[in-house]
Amino acid sequence: MFHDGRSQKVVFVAHCFLNQNAISDGTAVYPAVWRDLIEFFMDAHVGIVQMPCPELCCLGLDRGDVHGSERPVAAENTRIRAEMKKDPAQQKLDELAGHVVEQMVEYDQSGFKILGVIGANRSPNCGVDTTSDNNEEVPGMGLFIEKIARRLQDRGLSLPIIGLKGSDAVIQRLRQL
Repeated sequence: MFHDGRSQKVVFVAHCFLNQNAISDGTAVYPAVWRDLIEFFMDAHVGIVQMPCPELCCLGLDRGDVHGSERPVAAENTRIRAEMKKDPAQQKLDELAGHVVEQMVEYDQSGFKILGVIGANRSPNCGVDTTSDNNEEVPGMGLFIEKIARRLQDRGLSLPIIGLKGSDAVIQRLRQL
């Protein structure tokens, strides 16, 4: 179908890896982007699809509380998680997950290789291995990644989903894809 210079390989990544400015106050690891992640995929000729930031889309840049950075990260993430479970945020979260999975299905049906999905561990929405609840980092998926995983399963599309955190050996984790 495509006979040009594209690699026909993509990876879906949490919004904040390509834009740390969207992350909740007090949690940015880098001033702008996760350079190692971007360079890894650029060198491998893999297109990077930036998923929407569910918290920014549903709660705003300040996540509905300008004093959020005054709390410990896990406590603020727990508050954000609780807000995301309420309407209208819950409805918007469903819509966002639907849009992301529709893109994945389109790439798949067009013969592209989707290397996987990369979420942000500890996030109340984009965590994969860990999320935040009850004022602590706990095992489990964030709300957004959980919805994406469920929709992928419903569509019969099996993709690796990995989580990264600033303290991880990022390149080693990316090689798992």
